[in-house]
Formats: sequence, structure tokens, C-alpha cells
Amino acid sequence: MSIQNSRLAAALVDRMIRRTLRSRFRTVLWTPPPEPIPQPCILVPNHHGWHDGYVMYVVAKALNLPVVDWIAEFEAFPLFASVGGLPFSPHRPEVRAATILKTVRLLRSGAKNLVLFAEGDLHRPPEIWPLGESLEFLCRKVPVATVIPVGIRYEMSIHERPDCIVVFGDPTKAPDVTADLLRHSLAELLRSIDPESPSHKALLQGTLDVNERWDMRKAFRKHHD
Repeated sequence: MSIQNSRLAAALVDRMIRRTLRSRFRTVLWTPPPEPIPQPCILVPNHHGWHDGYVMYVVAKALNLPVVDWIAEFEAFPLFASVGGLPFSPHRPEVRAATILKTVRLLRSGAKNLVLFAEGDLHRPPEIWPLGESLEFLCRKVPVATVIPVGIRYEMSIHERPDCIVVFGDPTKAPDVTADLLRHSLAELLRSIDPESPSHKALLQGTLDVNERWDMRKAFRKHHD
């Protein structure tokens, strides 16, 4: 794919991701990390929602982090290569191995960072599943990396559509990371999320409730002003 075509594909994917999030959520909220994130970094979110990959794409863009992301169904969505998607087929170990080695090179060179759904499969909350061996392998191979847990929570209650809330845990240098330690950190991070926290800011505004969009009282007041 030429550079021009790659940029066009990236723009199309970006538009699709943002349009999808705006249509599915009322707001994507986040509490930004208090300090700039050291690079190279490995962002490790929980994997409780279908939209997790889209959410982390928007998060990485907001942080100005060039990232790669391993995609199990990459062959079905090859355009995601234009925004950092790498193939990670569950049925092709040689493809997974090549992607892991490429990721190590990209992290070591500082060219890219990684969004790693270390639990592997998408599953229902609230449990954090055991984190795969790839996390500790990457930490051994790229000891200069910083590993940061990311909590993603979907809150459906007082609005027509759910809110998505994203928070960050404490950064840890790769040599000090273990899968069990990070799993515990992710679980604690999710438990600590307060949907009403004033520290949350709008990362992406979605679709307001129908009464907020179509409140006829506003039109009536405007007509009589």
C-alpha cells in the first residue's frame, strides 16, 4: 500500500471508529494521566467490552502515542493495519510469533508503543482473567519499556446510552512487572473507578439522551423569547 493510500485508509478508519463511539455512547470520559507517559510503553487495559479496541485507539491518539495493537481477526479487517493493527490469528502460531518479534523491534527502536489486551479473549466483567505469557516475554525483551494498566468501565444507568470511563494506573518499569502483579493492579484500578468523579473529562462526546436532544420546551421558549 502506498503512503498516500495508507493515509487515506487511516483517515477512513479513524472516522469509522469515532463515528461508532459517538453513536454507541453518551460520552467517553477519562482521567488523563498526571504525567507524560514515558516511551516506549505498553498500555494494558482490561477486556470487558466489544468497543475496547476503539476506545484505546482514541486514548492513544489523545496522548499522541503511536501504537500497535494485536488483532485476532485481522484478516477480516485488514484496513486496521493503517492505524497500527498487527495480525494475531489464534489459529496461526507462526503469524503470532512474527507479530511478537516485530513488536519487540518496534518497542526497542522507540518507533511504536503497544496496546496489549493481555487477558486475551473478550469476556464479561468484573473479573480480570489471568494475563498471558506474552506480557512477561515483552517485559524481558524490552526492559526499557514502561507498563501502565488501563481501566475501562462501561456505566449504563441514568442515561439512554452508556458512558465509557477510562482511568490509568501507576506506571511500572518492565523488569519489575509480573503478570500476577499487573492483574491485581487492574482489578484494584477497576474497583476504584467512581463514575461521578470530578476528575473525569470528556474525551469524546457521543449522543445525548433523547430528552436532551429533542426537548420541546427549549423550542417553545425560543419561539416566545
